[in-house]
Amino acid sequence: MSQATEKKFKRVFDKNQRANLCNAPLYKELISKDVKEGKIFPAFRNNIIDFYYKGGNAFKFKGGKFSTHVKYASVLHGHDKPYISETELQDAKLVTNFMDGYGRIKENCSLYSGVEAEGVSKLFSRSSYALQNPKIGIPNIVLLDIEVSLKALDDVEADFLEKKKTQDRIDLLLYNKDTRTLQFFEVKHFSNSEIWSETGSIPDVVDQVKKYNGQLSQKRVDILAAYGEYIKTARILFELLEDQLPDPKHLADEVILLVFGFDRHQKNKIDELLIKDKSLVEISRRFLGNLTTASKVWEEKKIIRAGQL
Repeated sequence: MSQATEKKFKRVFDKNQRANLCNAPLYKELISKDVKEGKIFPAFRNNIIDFYYKGGNAFKFKGGKFSTHVKYASVLHGHDKPYISETELQDAKLVTNFMDGYGRIKENCSLYSGVEAEGVSKLFSRSSYALQNPKIGIPNIVLLDIEVSLKALDDVEADFLEKKKTQDRIDLLLYNKDTRTLQFFEVKHFSNSEIWSETGSIPDVVDQVKKYNGQLSQKRVDILAAYGEYIKTARILFELLEDQLPDPKHLADEVILLVFGFDRHQKNKIDELLIKDKSLVEISRRFLGNLTTASKVWEEKKIIRAGQL
């Protein structure tokens, strides 16, 4: 495999792809309802949509067709229990279409989610940009995209690197509709070794976030334009008004490290080993025990900016 070819960062989903999607029974009858209820999160790529469920990429729509990972699609027709006997297995058959296997495919997807992806998925139900739940209303700060690769690789190379799990991806993109500002976050669970280091040394996450900041600086114009297209597509596809999802005008200068998944006792460890020892001082960071809403994540007074102690 040759070195990946980097292209312009894009977030386009053209008219033909939108028509194909809207005519697909799986989308019309099942996925669209889950999207509006915040159970599934739709993320646009370049003429691709990834539909995420509880931290996993449950379905991909590309070239007018849906696909799912083989490990999610291994669903036995007529068996909804976790264990079956050998006799039952002899008579079992795999589901032959996504419509019949929809619920079980989502269930399988959730079983493979990592702790950080699962944490981000908790924001779907109350902060998705496509949410249409009258009980919750329209949030001012929304989850706009996840697993964002700023390297903008072509499709062949991106597919290869996805298999190799070597492509850099920023975990979370939030959008403040009041200020019309985009803000990236790199999400790490309290248990992730990349945020910890020995006394006097720098955790691995610092270099990771600084690398993302460099990519952000180089591609600012492309990124802002791409998410302008992203939002226009979202308004058309999900029938949103412009005041519900306005065009972005600003892109925050740096990626913020978001550390979550800790209790009060563990917060003391964060205070001693991540804040007082200044190991993360070179990057901006936010500490939040539980992820609930995008507004809670993006709480300006709680963000410690790079250089601040």
